[in-house]
Amino acid sequence: MRNRPIPGSSGHVRAMTLLGDPVLHTPCEPVTDFGPSLSRLIEDMFATMYAAQGVGLAANQVGVAARVFVYDCPDDEDVRHLGHVVNPRLVEADGVTVRGPEGCLSLPGIEAGTERFDRAVVEGVDRLGAPVRVEGTGFFARCLQHECDHLAGTVYTDRLTGWRRARALRAARRAKWATGA
Repeated sequence: MRNRPIPGSSGHVRAMTLLGDPVLHTPCEPVTDFGPSLSRLIEDMFATMYAAQGVGLAANQVGVAARVFVYDCPDDEDVRHLGHVVNPRLVEADGVTVRGPEGCLSLPGIEAGTERFDRAVVEGVDRLGAPVRVEGTGFFARCLQHECDHLAGTVYTDRLTGWRRARALRAARRAKWATGA
C-alpha cells in the first residue's frame, strides 16, 4: 500500500518549451527558495513529463530557468528510478561511451544516436534542501546526463556532429511543431 501521493498527481500540465526557445540554450539559475513554489514546480513537472510520456524533464523545458529536473526512468535492467534533483551537479560520468538513440520532449518525434557515458552520478538536494546522490547506469545514466545538459543550456542535438546533427536539425525545422502546421 502506498503511503505517499503519486508524483505529479496534484500537478498541472504546463506548456512544453520547444527547440529554438532561448531558455533551452541558457544556463539555468541555482534554486535558492525552497518554499511552496518549488514544490508546485516539481509537481507540475512530473505531471507534464507523464502527459508527454517522457522519462525525464528539466525546468527550462517548461520555461522556468531554474536548476531542477525530475525523472521516472528505467535502467538497462528495467529497474525503475523515480525522483527529482534540485541544483544538480554531474559529479561523475565514466565507463564505456555508448552511442544510443536519444530523444527529447522539446524536440518531439526526433531521435538521433548520441554518445553518452554508461555510468553517471548526480549530486544535489531535494525540494526541502536535503542532500541527494543519484547513481545510474545504462539508459538511466543517459537520462541523468541529458537532464544535466538541459540545465547547462545544452540540448542533445548540440552534442551531435556531421550527418547525425544535420539530419536531426533538418527534421526539427520540418516538424509540424516547428512550422505551426
